[in-house]
Amino acid sequence: MSRSDGVVNGIKRMIIDGELSPGERLPPEKRMCELLDVSRSTLREGIRALSSMGILQTRQGDGTYVTALDVTDLLAPLGFVVDLHREGRDDHVHLVRRLLESEAARLAASRISAESLVEMKDVLNETERVLESEPESLDRLVELDIAFHRTIAVGSGNPVLAGIAEALVSRSVRDEIWRGLREAGVAQRTHQEHKAIWLALEARDTEIARVRMANHLAGEEEALRSVRSAPDAA
Repeated sequence: MSRSDGVVNGIKRMIIDGELSPGERLPPEKRMCELLDVSRSTLREGIRALSSMGILQTRQGDGTYVTALDVTDLLAPLGFVVDLHREGRDDHVHLVRRLLESEAARLAASRISAESLVEMKDVLNETERVLESEPESLDRLVELDIAFHRTIAVGSGNPVLAGIAEALVSRSVRDEIWRGLREAGVAQRTHQEHKAIWLALEARDTEIARVRMANHLAGEEEALRSVRSAPDAA
């Protein structure tokens, strides 16, 4: 293990042990070097690594702070896994997404707030409007799709699950999904599946919510495979 790795692990341990809290400023550089028994250059190297991970943030002229340690932000690098498994090698990622989001739907059915259900209903109404009057508005459809699935993930009450689910489906992946759905002619069916999931959540039916989400995501995967395997697919 390199000396800078020792800095990374040492500061992580200070956060885990409660010696440093989210939003707190790190002690002066000299004190940190003493605590971690490293040189200034090694400390700075470790801080740069932690900053790239979203754990620390250096403010010019004001020192280095622990970030809010938002789970979604910390898990964002998982999106790189998605990019690595693109181009016909993403079955593993889709499977993990299906497992996570199906469980999120199951949990959300018993935990999601009434306010969130109203917000989701508004998203569904707006999606229907766009599909009917602005079917080429891919960006808007993607935004609405993200909002729908994110609300369910957050509604699960499990921030780690929500963070991983968010990281696994980047904006570029959502674009590809909706482009594939439209080319396969199943965008309206997908919208109906969203409505069915919402009805299960509103009814607080945990098992139906889980099954409907699993079937919905399986349908997305099937549509994408169909588009990719078409003779004129790029």
